[in-house]
Amino acid sequence: MKTEQNPNIDELLVKSMLDEASVAEQIEIKQWLLDDDDNQRYYEHFELIWNESKRLARQSNVDENAAWERFKVRTAAMEQEPKVIPMHPKPVFRILRMVAMVLMAACAGWLSYLAATQNAAPEVLTISSGMETRIATLPDGSIVTLNKKSSISYPKAFEGKTRQVALAGEAFFDVKPDKTKPFIIEVNDVTVKVLGTSFNVKDNAEKTEVIVETGIVEVSRANRKVRITPREEATVVKASAEMQKGTTEDEFHNYYRTRRLYCDNTPLWRLVEILNEAYDADIVVGNPALRDMPINTTFDQNSLESILGVVSETLSLKVEHHHGQIILK
Repeated sequence: MKTEQNPNIDELLVKSMLDEASVAEQIEIKQWLLDDDDNQRYYEHFELIWNESKRLARQSNVDENAAWERFKVRTAAMEQEPKVIPMHPKPVFRILRMVAMVLMAACAGWLSYLAATQNAAPEVLTISSGMETRIATLPDGSIVTLNKKSSISYPKAFEGKTRQVALAGEAFFDVKPDKTKPFIIEVNDVTVKVLGTSFNVKDNAEKTEVIVETGIVEVSRANRKVRITPREEATVVKASAEMQKGTTEDEFHNYYRTRRLYCDNTPLWRLVEILNEAYDADIVVGNPALRDMPINTTFDQNSLESILGVVSETLSLKVEHHHGQIILK
């Protein structure tokens, strides 16, 4: 059983059974199911018990509230009596099973009523980019450009007071303005909230990064939040509770949309960092003294070989290939 990996999974499953789970919670459940085959079996067992409890409730004419009150009175009385440790444990387990069945029957009627009165969960759509960038138009007219290896999930229609989506990976958002209905992006435990603006959200194993091009964006995690404006960025470090706010130093966050790398006194290490990401390469700077050498040029839809050729000529570097790794020295 893999509930230890997600201690809140039972709560999420109950919300799912009641059609109360948000888009982000539905995605979390789907990911949990994919993580391990045992999780799928646990879910099926959970669902079986849930459905059986509702069936028993429909067959029972018990007054649930009265049964619950009687159970509490009996429990209180039992707590005041001297405790006797039984020599044979089996009857205890039978009693526990009976108590569990009573509680289930008493609560199932209320749960069935609650489930019937809840609105049906919204249909969730998921778009994945695979190994290419992909552009998607959301139900409100907002446009999302997904970087490769990224995905976005959202309801078929934005109903209620917010427009909520969930992101994995990296995407640029051009959000259609609507002051009455904020646009909310859930990225793991980070929340990005806007009314109408354009910005980039990037999530990886080390950090979540938000860069604003137009408008104002609110980034929050736990009890802390910051607001950022054009040419500002917020970075949430996953290994700690740290949230940093700073100024955008370059335009590299746009490379997957524009296919252009504009270098303006860009240090070599930063260009190498983005080249590794853009081309799935393994480039290293072999000489630490070269890391901060500045580059001033523009690469427009160039191949990796072409870019490395320009870098080599401009900075008088050697480019060596060794077992799949590219070394600049």
